[in-house]
Amino acid sequence: MKLISELQYFPPIIWYKGSFDFSDIIFEQYEYFAKMSFRSRLLLAGPNGITRLTIPLETGRNQKRLMKDVRIFNQENWQAQHWKTLQSCYNRSVWFNQYADELSTLFRKEYKFLVDWNLACLQWSFNQLGLKSKILLTGSYLENYDSSEFSDRRNQILPRNYRDMDFIKYHQVFEERLGFIPNLSILDLLFCEGKMAAGLIQSSFQRPPEMNG
Repeated sequence: MKLISELQYFPPIIWYKGSFDFSDIIFEQYEYFAKMSFRSRLLLAGPNGITRLTIPLETGRNQKRLMKDVRIFNQENWQAQHWKTLQSCYNRSVWFNQYADELSTLFRKEYKFLVDWNLACLQWSFNQLGLKSKILLTGSYLENYDSSEFSDRRNQILPRNYRDMDFIKYHQVFEERLGFIPNLSILDLLFCEGKMAAGLIQSSFQRPPEMNG
């Protein structure tokens, strides 16, 4: 079975649910960029609540370009800013130092295209989780895929609905102050749970309280 998905920036944890079951994960690059998505943003737990990091794009978020052609606006020092925020939010977490060297190297490497940056981030997360699926890109746009061969999950996880989806419960850095925040970026789970993250993803999802019963 193969998974079809949009390509997100260090996706929310819920994106990884079931990902271990696919031989191939194919990312859509022939869609038009959608601004109300996780393609260029991620969510973290900060001391004052949810912290949003957004990648600046050439011509802004209202552009009408295919995803494969979306360029990052590197005149802004966004990578250094994002890395500084990650350090500020997670330097007290149990596993942050385990990943800091590799991530700091990643955040110092410049990428021209959003697809290439997101792929690099996703491959890094796959390596930490032990995900062995082959990563591919679409060669053209198809509206529908054969459901016997493909699981089409494009545009299902969005900023407007991610908190209403199944989630993993674990101890977050600011949980005592803020309460638990579901389905943040995979980075939150890795920094808090480290090597246990993959096992949690494969076994510990539950439904939001308001959806139970």
